[in-house]
Amino acid sequence: MQETKKVVSLVAIVLAAVVFGMFLSGGMDLTQRVDADRADSTPQATPAAVSFLAPDFAALADRVVPSVVSVRVTEFEDARETRMPMDPFHFFFGPQTPQQPEKEEAIPRRAEGSGFFISKDGEILTNNHVIDGADKIEVHLNDDRNYKAKVIGADPATDIAVIKIIGADEDFPYLSLGDSQALRVGEWVMAVGNPMDMDHTVTVGVVSAKGRALGLADTSFENYIQTDAAINFGNSGGPLINLRGEVIGINTAISARGQNLGFAVPINTAKGILPQLRKHGHVVRGWLGVSIGKITQKTQEAFGLKDRKGALVGAVTEGSPAEDAGLSHGDVIVGVNGKKIESTRDLIDTIANMSPGTKVKLDVIRNGEHKKFEVELGERDEGATEASGETEEEPDSDAISERVGISVKPLDARSRQMLGLDEGTQGLMISHVTPDSSAGEEGLSRGDVILEANGQKLRSRKDLLEAVKGVKKGGYLRLYVRRPRVSQPFFSILKLN
Repeated sequence: MQETKKVVSLVAIVLAAVVFGMFLSGGMDLTQRVDADRADSTPQATPAAVSFLAPDFAALADRVVPSVVSVRVTEFEDARETRMPMDPFHFFFGPQTPQQPEKEEAIPRRAEGSGFFISKDGEILTNNHVIDGADKIEVHLNDDRNYKAKVIGADPATDIAVIKIIGADEDFPYLSLGDSQALRVGEWVMAVGNPMDMDHTVTVGVVSAKGRALGLADTSFENYIQTDAAINFGNSGGPLINLRGEVIGINTAISARGQNLGFAVPINTAKGILPQLRKHGHVVRGWLGVSIGKITQKTQEAFGLKDRKGALVGAVTEGSPAEDAGLSHGDVIVGVNGKKIESTRDLIDTIANMSPGTKVKLDVIRNGEHKKFEVELGERDEGATEASGETEEEPDSDAISERVGISVKPLDARSRQMLGLDEGTQGLMISHVTPDSSAGEEGLSRGDVILEANGQKLRSRKDLLEAVKGVKKGGYLRLYVRRPRVSQPFFSILKLN
């Protein structure tokens, strides 16, 4: 009997322990919840783990630095002459001029930039403005050796130059040239050079942007890579390197107005002209003789184009190959020798890479129709661009003022003389612009001469009035304008509400 009581007591204790354990685990949420009716539901996605593996910049620097050089130039200046600094951009290294001697003798002016080997026989790529005007060039290597160098070729339009070591019978470590066209914004890059006379300094960053134009040299060829890799005075001419150790740019300029704004000439630009620099010492480019503009959304709508591909001809240079072939302002060039032209950059590069005398076939859209022209290219010069006395009041002329925001008057002999226009120039001179009007927003100003409106030549206010009346609400008025002291006419496109 007593044993039975012991068994019953033991069972009661076990049951009490189990009940207490269930109560405790439930209250502390220690049990796993199982929903039978949701057994087939889709598991919740878990955030993917984000990992970051930094590039091995140390190994990259070991490969690149021996191929980068310091370029030291000396120009001997007459003591009686006063000249601007050697660097025309005022972006990089400044000259170090000693005190003027008592005798009028040549004063050495020294400056320093960067460069890098592109062949084992001692060819070095650098900027034109580094060596421009130099009477003596010395190259300092990473191992403290020094050599004299000479200029092989230079191209001011792209600010690229090739120099070469003199009299060295040895092989030099050189860098491979990559493909700047394939470069993506956000890629890691390394800049190597000699900033502030500190030899072989390495900085890293990313590609911040592509296709920048700064207005430093010939804007037709400006297509800079922007980077936040630190670039300073003396980096000019040094390489911009990708993670594969290839040169994708030549460090050229910095912005004095902000930090971490460095710019490099794309290496594809250099690759395109290297053969001519090596063979001729300079670059000879084909020339079409037009100024061109980008096709924006507004331009597309105003000209009735199906897309924004091509290059809009803003003006045709008198006596140019383009004029001889029959091209006109308002034409849109969409193809060269069967190759599609996507943008103004495509057209500039395509024509510039052709030799003078080359005959090319152009595909053009004119007033919505496709036309073909054959042009024999000329030779591009420095600075060439691929850039009556009525007085009566017309009825309803207020429509011009209200919708466009300008007052105009016909050209007379006095206004032509004042504006420097030929006697045969016909058009309307703007005498007033309303600041908050369509014309004001587009930057038209007093003294501008409107030559055409929507493709029609203007001789009187009535001509302009008819063009304005023909534009529906929300439509576009295309004005072809000549501005005093500006070499080429341009299109001004106004949206009329």
